[in-house]
Amino acid sequence: SVWSGIAHIITAVIGSGVLSLAWCMAQLGWIVGPLSMLIFAGVTLVASSLLSDCYRSHSEHGNIRNRSYMEAVKLYLGRKNVWICGFIQQLSLFGTGIAYTITASISMSAIQRSNCFHKEGHVAKCAYGHTFYMLLFGAVQLLFSQIPNYHNMKWLSVVAAIMSFSYSSIGFALGFTKVIGNGSIKGSIQGVPMATSAEKVWRVSQAIGDIAYAYPYCVILLEIQDTLKSPPPENQTMKKASTIAIFITTAIYLCCGCFGYAAFGNQTPGNLLTGFGFYEPYWLIDFANACVVVHLVGGYQVYTQPLFSLLEKWLSELYPNNCFLNKSYTITLPLLPSLNLNATRPADVFLCALCLKGQLGNCVFAADYNSKALHDTIYELGDCEGVLIHTVTFSNGQKL
Repeated sequence: SVWSGIAHIITAVIGSGVLSLAWCMAQLGWIVGPLSMLIFAGVTLVASSLLSDCYRSHSEHGNIRNRSYMEAVKLYLGRKNVWICGFIQQLSLFGTGIAYTITASISMSAIQRSNCFHKEGHVAKCAYGHTFYMLLFGAVQLLFSQIPNYHNMKWLSVVAAIMSFSYSSIGFALGFTKVIGNGSIKGSIQGVPMATSAEKVWRVSQAIGDIAYAYPYCVILLEIQDTLKSPPPENQTMKKASTIAIFITTAIYLCCGCFGYAAFGNQTPGNLLTGFGFYEPYWLIDFANACVVVHLVGGYQVYTQPLFSLLEKWLSELYPNNCFLNKSYTITLPLLPSLNLNATRPADVFLCALCLKGQLGNCVFAADYNSKALHDTIYELGDCEGVLIHTVTFSNGQKL
């Protein structure tokens, strides 16, 4: 639906980087800073609108659905460009996963530092490592990575989106409160002055790059669009979801960036929470950082699901008869949806079981199947509601 699409987009777009936009504003000043955010919002909106029209191919190509970014590249740009664009996409997703892991560990460490500053004073040497928190975040992701695909992680995106609103609102509220306490609006039109022109150019370029990185989600747009029901046409629903999500995102970015800069001026920290622009109330800072961590759990999944899907597809085609790779186990945890545990976490089996169960009255698992053939069959059925499955044919000729 539109709302699930909005949740996925906000989870992907609004990261903890929103808390560093005040620093970007400080480098750019009161005119270029807000204008840059509006420009990149417009660019992202146009790009997402154009890409959403690539989900279903033109009639001359037949009724083909491009369920991923790489499938669209293959259809419209040819096989040669798949290797180039695919490599860049997967590298981007992999890098984002690493960045989210590091950021989550910094936020968890900031909670420990905040408590230390509260007890020992703001001048205390409260230094803690990040390695343990990286390992802890990775262990949590091992569990959540068993979620088969975007279809089954709507609840996680909703939770992550709520966390985004929470810590963004806290950052905005703290900045607004400090502005009221200062009794004045800090900052200038030209931004933070630098000793040399080269240093100023470097800071401005870095700030513009941070703002540009805070918006795009095109590399996972088609994967998100593949979760939308039809009718109405998926591209119309996706455009509506993108418009609403980008509007919300831009409003949050402007509030956090502008009020953070107005509060600190040239002394704006790199991150309003982990940079300790605020020390009190410490419990609120801790809660905001905890919200960042929970959001990054969902954001990590949004960006790595396409990477998992590519790996699963490759292994399934390479070893189609390997029981270790293809056999799945369903586990149920308190207060959480059922998870499908597998050596490569193939989403195909789980989806097939869900579709067959309730339609045929039995939950059937195929021990010997071709992943791509089953993947195509299941997704052609869409949500499977009201659909009676008579036969599923595998690439080896077997029928179920």
